[in-house]
Amino acid sequence: MSKIGVGVLSFAHGHVHSYCSQMVNFEDVELVAAWDDNLERGKGAADPFGMAFRPHLEDVLDDPAIKLVFIASETNKHADLTVAACAAGKDVILQKPMALSLADCDRIIDAVDRNGVWFSLAFQMRYDPANRRMKELIDTGALGKIGILRRRHCLGLLFNQAFVNGPSRWHIDPEANMGMWMDDASHAADFLLWMLGEPVSVIAEIDNVLTNVAPDDTGVAIYRFAGGEVGILFNSSVVHAAENTTEIYGDRGVVLQNYGDVPSLAIPPPPGAVAVRYYDSTAPERGWQDQSIPIPAGHGERIVAVARNILDAYRADQPTVSAREGKLSTGMILGAYRAAREGRRVGLPLE
Repeated sequence: MSKIGVGVLSFAHGHVHSYCSQMVNFEDVELVAAWDDNLERGKGAADPFGMAFRPHLEDVLDDPAIKLVFIASETNKHADLTVAACAAGKDVILQKPMALSLADCDRIIDAVDRNGVWFSLAFQMRYDPANRRMKELIDTGALGKIGILRRRHCLGLLFNQAFVNGPSRWHIDPEANMGMWMDDASHAADFLLWMLGEPVSVIAEIDNVLTNVAPDDTGVAIYRFAGGEVGILFNSSVVHAAENTTEIYGDRGVVLQNYGDVPSLAIPPPPGAVAVRYYDSTAPERGWQDQSIPIPAGHGERIVAVARNILDAYRADQPTVSAREGKLSTGMILGAYRAAREGRRVGLPLE
């Protein structure tokens, strides 16, 4: 099997370290070179993976040995780096969220289309076995018509001084990343988009409720979809402990999912815990049916799995999350911010 020459553009986002820790052992990948506008950060991250560190961006983009680049910069730099990579003919895997504005999303879409490159966003929830099973239950009609999907998606990062004051501090910089709702609720927004399609409106509350170290720390958004479905997104970055929860209620069945995020994986689940369970109203005698999805050993297990999954999608020429989907999920987040700021229902997609 031919090797994929891989480059990294910025190590700002920690997930790319996890991807490289896997790719360095893949027989079909060669980690060629990396660039970072923070020279100390870039060289320190590239060296352990045996990657050449190049202080000039063009030295990575002009390297014919590199076919695919992972872009993991601060969010406000995504568009510039993606446009440059596409212009150089490189295929792109971009960290989430796609951008901080719809204008930058459009720049990325135009660059991808104009240069005919492969592009995908690195949303790990689409590779999660529990989420894939829930998606299957929806798509096969096992739940019937969906009425409500509720996703609780939380972290405790703003209680973590190493995150707030360390190298990851850019996540709470309003210029670099807008806010924690933008940073982390983007996962759940893409999840709702994947599960239910494109929403038509949103109402929301987003604010600082327990801290003041970031532009926001908690939010709740209620999305309505074309078929009448209600999607409830609860995201908080100030949760010490919790259980991940996805609830999907249909007119035939129900599916509940637990134990998959950082708070719930930091604390051992109770004996007999079940990751995904399904209730079929046409077979009530079966009760809750365990879907035999293993509970991961830790949150990192979900993140490192992205590398193999997304590279398999790349080899199959099947982007997992397209640039246009990235714009839609970004619009869902920006729409929620607008709804919270203006105290009204906001139509989607944003104009």
